[in-house]
Amino acid sequence: MTDPAFERIYARAPFTVDLLDGGGDDLVISFASIGHDPSRPPAPEFVATATGRGTLGFPRRALFISDDSRSWTNDPGFAPALRAALAEVRRRRPVTRIAAIGLSMGAVSALVAAEVIPVDVVLALSPQFSVKPGVVPGEARWSEWTRQIATFARETTPLPPATCWAILCHGAQDDLAQAMPFPHPSNVDHLIFPDLGHSDLAPHLKARGGLSGLMESALAGDRRRLLRIASAAGAVRREKFSP
Repeated sequence: MTDPAFERIYARAPFTVDLLDGGGDDLVISFASIGHDPSRPPAPEFVATATGRGTLGFPRRALFISDDSRSWTNDPGFAPALRAALAEVRRRRPVTRIAAIGLSMGAVSALVAAEVIPVDVVLALSPQFSVKPGVVPGEARWSEWTRQIATFARETTPLPPATCWAILCHGAQDDLAQAMPFPHPSNVDHLIFPDLGHSDLAPHLKARGGLSGLMESALAGDRRRLLRIASAAGAVRREKFSP
């Protein structure tokens, strides 16, 4: 972590929560993926997107949650860490809207978070439908970590309650087995990127400048703009997608 503005507000293994303070009443919570270095805790992700740096006149508040055990929220400390961090943020200043964002394991965490705290919108990039062995046939990409999970709190990744808008994004090149089992209720926009894979999606959206646009549209509740940005980046709505 190199930004001195990060303030650690929660640390109880395996979870840490860091705050970047900012203005406004919105709060974005960014959940880390497994990261690139297994010997170190996952680093904060989507810092510019979460804080609005580069798109807003001032940065907004953002929390960055890391799970050193890479448990996909199965560690029982997940909900207490999330509730404690949100309580600390609210103690300092009220929060009006909450958005959650994550990639892969982080996307699963963002979706599960909506069961724990009142999240208004989730932007989930490449979430797994399940990492429990045997649920998604032939899936073993994350077995190095998932075989260490002693108890699975849930068999599949939940979708948020009807009060929360969820945007799911998947690359069709290698993620359809994880993407297609997700239900498709009315509060979920499921976007498929035909030419991308699991690891390509976030870099592609960042390179095009679309990720920040998706977040700003999600926080504003502007579905039309969000779908327009996603389409320009190559997305197809799931109901119109043909493998």
